[in-house]
Amino acid sequence: MAWVCWKCGASLADLSLPLRRLDECPVCHAELHVCKLCEWYSISVAKHCRETVAEEVKDKERANFCDYFKPRQDAYSAKSTDAASKAQSELDALFGSSKKADEAAQPSAAEKARAELEALFGKK
Repeated sequence: MAWVCWKCGASLADLSLPLRRLDECPVCHAELHVCKLCEWYSISVAKHCRETVAEEVKDKERANFCDYFKPRQDAYSAKSTDAASKAQSELDALFGSSKKADEAAQPSAAEKARAELEALFGKK
């Protein structure tokens, strides 16, 4: 079985099961006894937990004391960051880079200095 970190996808093969509450990923140091690594975690149900008698955990990315915790192998998903970067690149292609637009709207240091001198000496 190939256990991987829910946050970075690094292998957790060196860790023994059951995971302790304060176990961390050896690469990114993310806490591992978290809802996002649990077999019962699902965003498609209320409170993101399919276990009906488990107490609600508010922060799904922090270590908790849930007795129903069972690590799952498919917890890592790179789709979320890929989707965000893809969406940003599509927006940039459609509207142009927002950074470029901000830079174009801002006068350069030389233009600012010239405007201040002209205001000081009353030229315009």
